[in-house]
Amino acid sequence: MIRSRAHRRFYGDLRFVVGVLLVIASVAGVWLLVASSRQTSPVLQATRTVLPGETISSAELQVVDVGLGPVAGEYLAPQSLEPGAVAVRTLSAGEIVPLTAVGDADELRSTSVVIASSAIPADVKTGAAVELWHAPPLDDGRAFEKPRILIADAVVADVAEEAGMLAGGRTDVEVIVDRADVADVLAAITGGDAISLVPTGAGS
Repeated sequence: MIRSRAHRRFYGDLRFVVGVLLVIASVAGVWLLVASSRQTSPVLQATRTVLPGETISSAELQVVDVGLGPVAGEYLAPQSLEPGAVAVRTLSAGEIVPLTAVGDADELRSTSVVIASSAIPADVKTGAAVELWHAPPLDDGRAFEKPRILIADAVVADVAEEAGMLAGGRTDVEVIVDRADVADVLAAITGGDAISLVPTGAGS
């Protein structure tokens, strides 16, 4: 009986110690989480919309201190900005610049082409993501085929509405496309296709 009671007392004390250790570990974890959330790192933030292919310099960026915790290394720090760096995707105004959005000009795979259209949606502005749809003309020259998608992921670089009576309400839109798609876009333009821009996301 004495040995049985001592045995139960031993395991009771052991459970108590384990419980105390778990409480201590929980408190320590919460403390570390709070402490890490209070730590900030200097990173670069875009002050305006930066388009793919544009050079990134101090004129487009500002330094901000942000509590990013363990992912701080995934964003562009002031000392990491290399001369001649370019945006490889659209950076929205106010966006903290991730390292994956910055590259070298020699590795850039996009370029821009100008498309004329008579019907541009109001939300097609600089920085907007758009799809390009085209409808080739029929043989009679008086109508067009059913529209189909030409480019699924273009970005608007500039919108310039033509002035004057001869313009007929035409709007020239400069769009950024992958270099591999340039031939298809130029073929649609020279072939007289009706080209439309369809917004796919929010521009800045």
